Amino acid sequence: MASTVYTKYKLDPMREVWQDRAFNGIALFLVILILLLMLYPLYLIVISSFSNPELVALGEVTLYPKKISPVGYEALLSYNALWKSYLNSIIYTIVGTSISIAVTMGAAFTLSRNFPGKKIITFLFVFTMFFSGGLIPTFMAMRNIGLYNNPWICILMGSVSVWNVMVARTYIKSTIPETLYEAAVLDGASYWRYFIHVVLPLSGTIIAVLSVYYGVGKWNDYWTGLVYIAKEQFMPLQTVLRRLLATLGTNTDLVNMSGDISEAWIIRMQRAELAKYGIIVITTAPAVVLYLCMQKFFVKGVMIGSIKG
Repeated sequence: MASTVYTKYKLDPMREVWQDRAFNGIALFLVILILLLMLYPLYLIVISSFSNPELVALGEVTLYPKKISPVGYEALLSYNALWKSYLNSIIYTIVGTSISIAVTMGAAFTLSRNFPGKKIITFLFVFTMFFSGGLIPTFMAMRNIGLYNNPWICILMGSVSVWNVMVARTYIKSTIPETLYEAAVLDGASYWRYFIHVVLPLSGTIIAVLSVYYGVGKWNDYWTGLVYIAKEQFMPLQTVLRRLLATLGTNTDLVNMSGDISEAWIIRMQRAELAKYGIIVITTAPAVVLYLCMQKFFVKGVMIGSIKG
């Protein structure tokens, strides 16, 4: 009887009028247009990296690669320091991100608790977001503690972002109820045990978001290697590629622009242009893969962690 009454008085779903369909159609068209405008430059870079350098220079490569040529990637792969620096960046990114996540989550959990002097410590954290010691004092401090020309500088430099600490703190306060801590205390759990066995397992979303932030930041970091690393064997990929990009387009032996030398210079410049596209593909591919893997956690974690707490 109840189901019959419910069926009888059930409201019909809202029907779309032509204005709604027109609005949805225009919105869909704009979204697709913006998506194409954003993806086309990336697509153009990829197809240009495989195309003939002369056709790329003439602007004839627009929709698909023409006369596929590996010249640009050959120029990159012939650089002996490339693979060593690639391995360095992988190690720096994995180890550095792990340390950053551990320190950030520990600081965020601490700031989410109530303790004497919390406001002063929070102020000191926030103060560093607006003021820093500067490059020269930082360089001198790193040199004095033995981190200059040390691969650990690429791992430890910038390990903690205060913004990420505040986002993680807000996430913990807004998603993990205080009753869980009270229950853990009744079971005899200490702060460390509560943090490791309760807070971290329930913070998988924000940890995924922080992994993207720190991972991409470590992977794209060239400044630390440029300033603090002088030995090429310790340099990260971005610093080596920056040097490679600067050397591909210049050659002090090709000063006399006449006869065969001029033709060799033109070929070298074309290879340099293709190498630039190859550099973009090599350096952005890991970051794109990381974003795709963490996509389902990313939006949720950012939205929850950004709520004021």
